[in-house]
Amino acid sequence: MKLGVHLVRFTMPGGPAAIAPTLAAVGRAADEVGVANLSLMDHYFQIGVVGAKEEPMLEGYTSLGFLAAHNTSAELQLLVTGVTYRHPGLLAKIVSTLDVLSGGRAALGIGAAWYEREHAALGVRYPPVAERFERLEETLQIVRQMWSEDNGPFEGKHYQLAETLNSPQPLRSPHPPIMIGGGGEKKTLRLVARYADACNLFATPGPDGPAQISAKLDVLRAHCEREGTDYDRIRKTVTYAGVLAAGAEAGARFVAEMADQAALGVTEVHLMPTGDPVEYVRNLGEHVVAGVTEL
Repeated sequence: MKLGVHLVRFTMPGGPAAIAPTLAAVGRAADEVGVANLSLMDHYFQIGVVGAKEEPMLEGYTSLGFLAAHNTSAELQLLVTGVTYRHPGLLAKIVSTLDVLSGGRAALGIGAAWYEREHAALGVRYPPVAERFERLEETLQIVRQMWSEDNGPFEGKHYQLAETLNSPQPLRSPHPPIMIGGGGEKKTLRLVARYADACNLFATPGPDGPAQISAKLDVLRAHCEREGTDYDRIRKTVTYAGVLAAGAEAGARFVAEMADQAALGVTEVHLMPTGDPVEYVRNLGEHVVAGVTEL
């Protein structure tokens, strides 16, 4: 199993001037301890479950470009991009750029978007949920076409592209992996089965966590059977919704918990730092990375 670090807060003791050096230190620490994936949220405002909306929130892809210069080994992605935030042709170009400049380490995490308040605040249209999923499916079709040899037009219900030219193409072959975030059983997991290379589900701590993931994966397997796609080809990842305390004892408990997830076929877990993110990453290196990697 691989370990990822999902950065969700940019409120630093030194204020905004401390954000860049802290992120750079996180990137270097991730290299040192063997973190396999570095990800950020994709929001305009901080979300309520993390902090007040006035707290600092960075633009995601700009920040990933910065991290790419301060880390040499981790896969880089947003967890996940809201489909409403960027035109799909531009999104494909942005992820291609990140992939080229990072030496082939970009991934596209994407979902249907949900934070209506930030859309209204900055004047970005927030369509009804059915339309957002229609746009998500068309976006998946467009990025896959942009990352292929087909430079022709795309004609969809919501998007029309005269040319899907994308130069340079990503370095990663056949293209940056596509991860769809969310566990919606009727639409989201169907789109995973049809278009994605990976899914991302929320893993809650405690004894019920593995059963919840198992149920979602059963739904995904059924969608794959209906779509005629290979369930085993799809990478199963989770974002851990609990708090991981520092120290050997807490690390051992977490590794044991992840063993149950690994038994279900989960191959990657993303952790959200609390407190100092650099110290958090170093604690992972001391007490968690080796145990999780062995699963």
